[in-house]
Amino acid sequence: MRLHVGCAMWTHAPWQGRFLPSPLPQGERLRAYASWCDAVEGNTTFYATPARSSVESWARQTDPSFRFVVKLPKPITHERRLTGAEEELRTFLEAMEPLGPRAHALWIQLPGSFAPTDLGALAGFLRGLPRSHRYAVEVRHRAFFDDERSERQLERVLADAGAEWIPFDTTTLFQSPPTSDAERDAWTKKPRVPRRSRALTDRPIVRYLGRDSTERTVEGWRHWVGTVAGWLREGRSPTVFVHTPDNADALPLARRFHDEVRAELPELDPLPDPLPVEPLTLF
Repeated sequence: MRLHVGCAMWTHAPWQGRFLPSPLPQGERLRAYASWCDAVEGNTTFYATPARSSVESWARQTDPSFRFVVKLPKPITHERRLTGAEEELRTFLEAMEPLGPRAHALWIQLPGSFAPTDLGALAGFLRGLPRSHRYAVEVRHRAFFDDERSERQLERVLADAGAEWIPFDTTTLFQSPPTSDAERDAWTKKPRVPRRSRALTDRPIVRYLGRDSTERTVEGWRHWVGTVAGWLREGRSPTVFVHTPDNADALPLARRFHDEVRAELPELDPLPDPLPVEPLTLF
């Protein structure tokens, strides 16, 4: 019974000196983050495929049980829209090899314009992927959420490939008008789609976006505490990523989510204690 939790990144300026030791060399930042959370979103790979040496460093800093959910690069998903990107895909997969089992899923985030009429491209792309990885797809077109036929078509395409559907739950953010600059920025950038909480595989992945207010963030994830506990009882092993608009307190919030699920399922192992903010000394 394993629940993994994490954030959208492993380095964030507001965390330094509050939750993570500071200063830390580049090659130690992920290790410090991994003492708080046992999963992370690989968002930076959307903008550029990292050097293999960088990925080797990620592997050195994490336990084999740590989970990376790594986003496919933008040229594959948004520019070429899953067709004719064989060379970019090959380069990306080769770069990710050092992660080994840490590469929990390769994340195919599709643009909001990727519609039900494009499902043929997705089906063909998934069929051509190596079976050595797990895959998870995030869609943002409203038809996949509002039209039952389109939803079922997408589920069939994913099921045929053994791929998961990643929900990005932004319902808490959009419940009421923004109250901070970070929330206003999120309102202009984040997708406004209905909540979806049906798992297709034994390893569901959830992205949850709250508010800058801890109270509102925690209230908004009540649905997910029950859903995730239910998945664990069914023998699934979920991964949950906790976001807030400014992400200033995302690290302790991710651990709090794990604690709340564990309150429902005491047999769930606790997360390890984080590294101290101040370096340990002998005197």
